[in-house]
Amino acid sequence: MTNPELFALMDRFEQSGLRALKLSTPGFSLELDRGTGVPAASVPAPSAVPAPPAPTAEKEEAKTIDAPLVGTFYAGPSPDQPPFVTAGARVSKGQTVCLIEAMKMMSEVPAPCDCVIEEALKKDGQLAAFGDPLFRYTPC
Repeated sequence: MTNPELFALMDRFEQSGLRALKLSTPGFSLELDRGTGVPAASVPAPSAVPAPPAPTAEKEEAKTIDAPLVGTFYAGPSPDQPPFVTAGARVSKGQTVCLIEAMKMMSEVPAPCDCVIEEALKKDGQLAAFGDPLFRYTPC
């Protein structure tokens, strides 16, 4: 398991209502428990993650479409076709704005409301963690 996958799993656990989680695979074991607040792993602990930069006032007010699951971000239906949306595109509520591939399954990510896409925040083929912002938008 890579560090980004491990961090994504830990973030997902932190945001869930679970009290404990145990994951074991050959050569790797991870236990998370809210009672102690300390993750225990049978592999060396990953190095400390630097704190993200403080958001600016503009970024705090910006609305984003966030990743509903961990997976690979795809802007379009296939590599030889154009992206679902581009900066400046006006989209309707429920319209597909991208795909997230997880475990060989494609999941459509819909627009939360009628809006204008201001900026794509992920590049095609880039890994998206749960809750990562994918697009910045302005409601119509």
